Amino acid sequence: MEDGVLLEVESVSKSFGALAALARVSLTVRAGEVFSVIGPNGAGKSTLFNVVAGLYAPTAGRVVLQGEEITGLGPEVINHRGLAKTFQITNIFPGISVYDNVRVAAQSRVPLSGRLPSLWRRPDVDGPVMELLAAFGLTGRRHELAQHLSHGEQRYLEICLALATDPTLLLLDEPTAGMTPGETKGATALIRQIARSRGLTVLLIEHDMSVVMGISDRIAVLHFGEKIAEGPPEAIRSDPQVIDAYLGGAED
Repeated sequence: MEDGVLLEVESVSKSFGALAALARVSLTVRAGEVFSVIGPNGAGKSTLFNVVAGLYAPTAGRVVLQGEEITGLGPEVINHRGLAKTFQITNIFPGISVYDNVRVAAQSRVPLSGRLPSLWRRPDVDGPVMELLAAFGLTGRRHELAQHLSHGEQRYLEICLALATDPTLLLLDEPTAGMTPGETKGATALIRQIARSRGLTVLLIEHDMSVVMGISDRIAVLHFGEKIAEGPPEAIRSDPQVIDAYLGGAED
């Protein structure tokens, strides 16, 4: 593995019957960077994320995380190797408190023989849980049921759950979907700040181009399952092929 590279996606293809969702896509994500994947609906972005996260096995190609091949491993195994993922549809525990949502996620990283970590409270996770809630402005709502949070707050909580597992690589699938402009601005700043302060590598799918251009170190563009461009935001913004395929309508 090249020095400084955390994730390698090598010529990955994924087909669903006759539908080719990904065709020979390759990416190299360096440790500590925010790398975004953009493209029109149906371009293959979520399929790529699901292959990396172990939810789909690729039809061809390989995925390497921190120098070890993870191709075809299950999501639980990959999670314990340092990858966490959020989803387009908010994925939290609505019937328990905000605090307990994050506590359960934090304790999932600490196996306890004979006891379910979701039920057995560990005082040593209290500090990290409260730090995460404070970072996302959720301290005052920690005792409320998660289902009573606003949509934007629930998205914040889902990011907290992912971060509570102490990942090396965080996959964010449309983290600002449904947020107000103010919530989107706040989420963008928080993701950038947390990535920098924790030395966290972020792989991001996002339709909001103001978020993508403001947060990304590098961007890859997918179109009909193929990668058509990759580079820093300024290069992607001015790439004629990208403008024709996507940005021409995305920034109107």
